[in-house]
Amino acid sequence: MADTSTIARGGGSSPTPARGRRGSASPRKPSGMPAWAVPYALLLPGLLVIAGLLLYPLYQMVAMSFQNVGLRQIRGVPAESVGLENYEKLVESELFWTSLRNTVVFAVVTVALTMILGTLVGILLHNLGKKMSTFLVVGIMAAWATPAIASAIIWRWMFDAESGIINWLLNALPDWFSELLFGRSEWAGEPWLNDPFTIYLVLILVVVWAGFPFIAVSVLAGLKSISAELYEAARVDGASAWRTFWKITVPLLKPVFSVLIVLSTIWNFKVFTQLFVLAGGTSNREAFNLSLFSFTQAFSAPPKMGMGAAIAVVLTVILLVITAVYVRQIVKTEDVR
Repeated sequence: MADTSTIARGGGSSPTPARGRRGSASPRKPSGMPAWAVPYALLLPGLLVIAGLLLYPLYQMVAMSFQNVGLRQIRGVPAESVGLENYEKLVESELFWTSLRNTVVFAVVTVALTMILGTLVGILLHNLGKKMSTFLVVGIMAAWATPAIASAIIWRWMFDAESGIINWLLNALPDWFSELLFGRSEWAGEPWLNDPFTIYLVLILVVVWAGFPFIAVSVLAGLKSISAELYEAARVDGASAWRTFWKITVPLLKPVFSVLIVLSTIWNFKVFTQLFVLAGGTSNREAFNLSLFSFTQAFSAPPKMGMGAAIAVVLTVILLVITAVYVRQIVKTEDVR
């Protein structure tokens, strides 16, 4: 008989290690690929998609800005290189500087109003009950989700000179009240969408109305991440609501505000659809921004696609500079923390 005492004492040959245990095998990597190359191989498909959808069209736009591209080139004739001629004509164009001014002023005003209104609404939603907050979030996000072309058409109808509801409401005001607020009492046939100044007033309303819900929901999400103990401690110390906002809410939401400002700036610099609809196309040249000016140059008769591309390059460079400045500020903030 076999000596069972040896087995009981653990003697003899050691048991065979169990196979198939999790964690026992080292991570595998593609055959023949060094470990440092694995992350780059995983990123390669995404980089190829970005190159095909973004970088190549961007390269084509920059190349076209140094060429004379018109009807002959569209029909197959090779484009003629003109060097910096498109940019020189752009700098000498008074309409370019008007469009640049309109773009910058509009973006500054709308970003400020959108951030202020969105922040206030976000704080309001945070202080409401769960059911009411959810109801209002769904309601305001419907405005943000509405297609730009649809909202622009609605607002154009509202401010129509003959059948618009805005003129009707202003005419319905008591004469003394209208005189007190606006210095006039007759609003029938007021052409809101003929003058560049009033066109941009309406455009500001359209963009702020459609943009503040995203800001509000983002601020609400940021407020949910702040510990309630901080606000409780501030109340115990006797801090006012205004002081609590500036000393607790703003510093803790600074990264959120930075990202939202960058996104809002990019979106508002590129506004095209709403302005095109409100201005009634490209007839009112004094109301151009850079996007509408680029479109007009590229697709008017005769088309000047090289000039349109040059305007688009200028707009892209402006946005890249603004984005780089804000991203650097965000990185500095995180480094300080």
